[in-house]
Amino acid sequence: MLPTYFISHGGGPWPYIPDMRAMFAHLETALADMPNQLKEKPKAVLMISGHWERKTFGVQSNPTPGMEYDYSGFPAHTYDVKYAAPGSPEVASRVAALIKNAGFVVELDDKKGFDHGAFTPMEVMYPKADVPLVQLSLKSNLDPEEHLALGRALKPLREEGVLIVGSGLSYHNLRMMGPQAKVPSTAFDTWLQNALMHTTPEQRTQSLVDWEQAPYARICHPREDHLIPLMVAVGAAENAQATCVYHEKGIFGGTTASSFRFD
Repeated sequence: MLPTYFISHGGGPWPYIPDMRAMFAHLETALADMPNQLKEKPKAVLMISGHWERKTFGVQSNPTPGMEYDYSGFPAHTYDVKYAAPGSPEVASRVAALIKNAGFVVELDDKKGFDHGAFTPMEVMYPKADVPLVQLSLKSNLDPEEHLALGRALKPLREEGVLIVGSGLSYHNLRMMGPQAKVPSTAFDTWLQNALMHTTPEQRTQSLVDWEQAPYARICHPREDHLIPLMVAVGAAENAQATCVYHEKGIFGGTTASSFRFD
């Protein structure tokens, strides 16, 4: 059975910008090692990106998805980069069926392209773009319990060769990314590490439902779009052990961020 992951995906199109790539060297090492942690290459990656929301759950179904340059203020060449992984209508249909069977409304979306919450980490994880990539949206209500339930519905994929990856950031306050992020991001990360790795599965699930009670929760996540992918990853591996696979302090001069594997 494959693990699931929640990854902090870094800033914008960083793998395509040498200075930013150097700054995120530790994150690059962690992402590049993820395939080495698997016994075999997955049939596909199912990516739940913090950059795609819909009123109902949506599954990317185009066999050759395009690109979405959903960022601004970066060098011109980053609006021409291509991540040429294929999609997988077969996996998309299977994902949609599991979600529907769990009682949720879900739609296949053949217009959705790869956003940077997906193609940025995949550029490092699978630079040859030789693993099919399918994106799954968040539901725009960002309800923790619904997204934990979504993860539970997707658990069978772990036995079918599909790698489930929640892609967001453990700290996401774009107005506080410098030294002022040090205290809140450190405190929130300490809570997150404890909640994920040093509690029972039942306590972990309840902590995620009640995440707003964490220290500096709403400072670290004024809007929780980059935290909710974690709920999906945990829901799909609810009784699994958590391991911190990336931890870094001082990003952008003060931010602490982490990534986790569940298996």
